[in-house]
Amino acid sequence: MAPASRISPEVAERVRTLAGSLYPDRTPEIFFHPQCFALHGHFAGDDEARAQAFLDIANDESYDAVWFARGGYGSCRVVEAVMGRLTEPSRRKTYLGYSDAGMLLAALYRAGFKAVAHGPVAQDILRVEGDTAITRALAWMIDRAPEALEPTARGATRTAAFNVTILSHLLGTPLQPDLDGHVLMLEEVGEAMYRIDRSLFHITGNAGIRRVKGIMLGRCSDITPNDPDFGMKEEEVARYWCHRSGIPWLGRADIGHDVDNKIVPFGNVA
Repeated sequence: MAPASRISPEVAERVRTLAGSLYPDRTPEIFFHPQCFALHGHFAGDDEARAQAFLDIANDESYDAVWFARGGYGSCRVVEAVMGRLTEPSRRKTYLGYSDAGMLLAALYRAGFKAVAHGPVAQDILRVEGDTAITRALAWMIDRAPEALEPTARGATRTAAFNVTILSHLLGTPLQPDLDGHVLMLEEVGEAMYRIDRSLFHITGNAGIRRVKGIMLGRCSDITPNDPDFGMKEEEVARYWCHRSGIPWLGRADIGHDVDNKIVPFGNVA
């Protein structure tokens, strides 16, 4: 389902075709809720339609996973409405997505859901070599393939991953999860350096975030121009705020808004 922006029918067709070629003897049934293709201004249907689509799949015992169709914007408008209406079958599912869907991932993890992960969405198939991302997502949802994971997430360390802007906006709200002792991985797309800097000020100043095991920075792509030039790159900015806040800097993470976006389960893989 699409908690934010819509996808085209082409996305659904291409994803199903790829899944059939990858798993010819056990082709997964991938149901794209009709809401994915709806259009209501910026959104894939109005708030109630998007919330109901999430509940239709999450609360239905016959589905094994909720795979977010894409990011965009809009998850924050439905997340509190859906969290209060989830039933027991929803707790036995896998949830996969990233970017704007981080709002839902945070709320689910906070509520104790065990199989929540930051990773590719269906829309990624439209990227150049997008089949790579979809193959990775299916490998994890179907077989929990370890090679689909970001390397840090393959060990005993608890992990979590977010888009920088999304995490900054959800901190201090009822969606904020307990990340005490986690390796926190962050990525960004389409923001100016001063905005990344400001968001990292907010993130690293949060009392809950200061209890993480450390921060890793994924790729920050399509950074928009600063005038004048900001004078620091994304890694310099991340190191700066880690140093100022006392949060350990743990290096770079293999995540981002691209086809190489590896999967980061929330919590411990085991």
